[in-house]
Amino acid sequence: MFAALLLTLSLFVNPVSQSFADTYADPTVIRGQDGFWYAYATSDPLRSGEGTAHHIPISRSSDLVHWAYVGDALTGPAAPYVAPGASYWAPDVRYLDGRYVMYYAVTDTTVSPDGSDFAIGAAVAPTPAGPWTQQPAPVVAPRPGGGGGYLSTIDPAQLTAADGTRYLYFGSYYGGISVVRLTADGLTAASPPTMVAIDNKYEGAYVVRHGSYYYLFASSANCCAGPATGYSVSAGRSASPLGPFSDSRGISLTASRAGGTTVVTQNGNRWIGAGHNGVVTDLAGQDWLVYHAIDRDRPYLDQPYGINRRPMLLDRLDWIDGWPVARAGAGPSDSPQPAPAGTGAETFSHPVSWLPAGWRVTPDGYATGSGTALRPVPAGDLRVEADLRVPAGSSAGLIAGPARVVLDRAAGQLIATAGGKRAAAPLPAGVDAGAWHNLAVSVRGRHLVAELTEARQSGPIVSVDLTVPAGARVAGFTGRGDVDNFSAQRLYRPVTRMVPAPAVGRVTWSDEFTGGALGAGWSWVRPNAAVTVAGGTLNWPIEAGDLTGTGNTASVLLRDAPAGNWTAETKLTLALGTDDVRNYQQAGLIAYAGDDDFARLDVVSIWNTRQIEFGRELPYAGSLAYGGITVGTPATTTWLRLVHRVGASGEHLFRSESSTDGRTWDLGGVWTFPAGSRPRIGLDAHGGTTPPVTAHFDYLRIHQP
Repeated sequence: MFAALLLTLSLFVNPVSQSFADTYADPTVIRGQDGFWYAYATSDPLRSGEGTAHHIPISRSSDLVHWAYVGDALTGPAAPYVAPGASYWAPDVRYLDGRYVMYYAVTDTTVSPDGSDFAIGAAVAPTPAGPWTQQPAPVVAPRPGGGGGYLSTIDPAQLTAADGTRYLYFGSYYGGISVVRLTADGLTAASPPTMVAIDNKYEGAYVVRHGSYYYLFASSANCCAGPATGYSVSAGRSASPLGPFSDSRGISLTASRAGGTTVVTQNGNRWIGAGHNGVVTDLAGQDWLVYHAIDRDRPYLDQPYGINRRPMLLDRLDWIDGWPVARAGAGPSDSPQPAPAGTGAETFSHPVSWLPAGWRVTPDGYATGSGTALRPVPAGDLRVEADLRVPAGSSAGLIAGPARVVLDRAAGQLIATAGGKRAAAPLPAGVDAGAWHNLAVSVRGRHLVAELTEARQSGPIVSVDLTVPAGARVAGFTGRGDVDNFSAQRLYRPVTRMVPAPAVGRVTWSDEFTGGALGAGWSWVRPNAAVTVAGGTLNWPIEAGDLTGTGNTASVLLRDAPAGNWTAETKLTLALGTDDVRNYQQAGLIAYAGDDDFARLDVVSIWNTRQIEFGRELPYAGSLAYGGITVGTPATTTWLRLVHRVGASGEHLFRSESSTDGRTWDLGGVWTFPAGSRPRIGLDAHGGTTPPVTAHFDYLRIHQP
């Protein structure tokens, strides 16, 4: 039996970069024409104690799980616009028209003495391992900001759209995420930027086409707050690569109350700060999220408050009800997981006995010729793929069971035929079928989908669907041209249901804030005489104090939490408006073990945005760390929940939830408190008095299973 048809039954454990690196931040993965998978990361030292940053380290894997360092990408002369001492961040590598193009952020340029004059640079190479040659001019030059300094022109991600147009996404908190159209060679911006995600909320863009939509993945909160890092990934989708991108509730990512549907966030295990992702598809057709995260027990590479230790993780990416989500909502894995189908392709790196007459293996490691080459495959759903290069006037393609799918260069079409039926789609202008492209054909039951991509990235440039008859189980390639990396595997089985949300249970205690006074059991940290109970609500004018850092001037209203598992819920009305700046007015729920040891789930104004932040402050290494997780989208009236569970080790796990109707809940990330601590539960309302605004709490309820 053809080895490529065997299922991968092995397991892996995160982080997948542990064999060669302690940190490997902002990772992206591409499959090279040599059949290996290549990963690239931000410029940091790879190991603790190393001390010297690698200028975009490159690693290689034969199976997507076991990786080895192969060298640094940017070892040659820097481009003339790059300032001495500049670093290179967040690479994105693509295969465009027969060469590899790497995009990256340049942290300092010669445009000005200002150290924030970021730009997007590019380098090209004949192979994914290099040698890489930096281009003399930036793809996107530094952009002066209206408020001074330069906009955050970082975190690039390239996309080739369904019409063949090439785009580049980039940006961060100061300036938001934008997209520009690229020239045909992918090396120069050819349009003004269009904002697709609001500033002060998102960075780390990555865009893929899935079905009829483009999905913008973006990371929020702080990437690098050590043990308080709450980085996470959300998504929006659009029918156009230019947006607008909206979440599963129809809320735009550019709104002041910005939308975003959670893709991955921390779940209470060892991993925090899960973010800055790429997407890679294995040989069975299953998508995988590649991203970095921080081990909460080892958050720094060396000394505390130095370089954050962010290894590379890999987890299954499911598409449920049209939305991407890591492990059906289970979040980052820290236990053995089924490995991706990363092996089993025929790379033609040696003579191949099963090739029929008319085909031969070249010294460069691919098959060339004409005719049809077939292999038997087992019964069941099937995925067949290969890299193809088609001479002018010819066609070449794949056989998948009873279907034949060819890239017809003469007709300028992708054509599928089976059982007397035919489906065809035109190739977009500019697509050069004489350069390597990947063709993947999936047959699930009697439904065939064929997709043509550039090196298996960002979704299809062109695709066709066809209903096919049952027939002989064979796979192969056909026509005239060049073929490489041929694979026939059982098609992955999709996960279609989210993991169950934690049960809330019944209300066992509540204060409905009726009767003109607080019920029994409340106590204050720094009493606030301005707080009243009237009209069925607790009314708390937002005060000027805060809890972060060592100031600790804000009031906190608390009560003891019950033992065991429970959920605290409140309904909050807070008229923060939209768009204007009123830093950092906020109110919500708090789990409080002390002024410097708390987790607060607040609706908050952060510059021009209105967010729900699950913030955590804790003492670490003689100082205080603070970071936050974003949770859903606030409205004027927002429901908030803290779902408390006791872990196996006795530690306290608090999961965040939010709702804008009290019925449908967005599930957020988890912060933990150590076993033996006794966090209390309560309310807060602070952050500034300009303009005056009052938080109205309808109730605090405790639910228990």
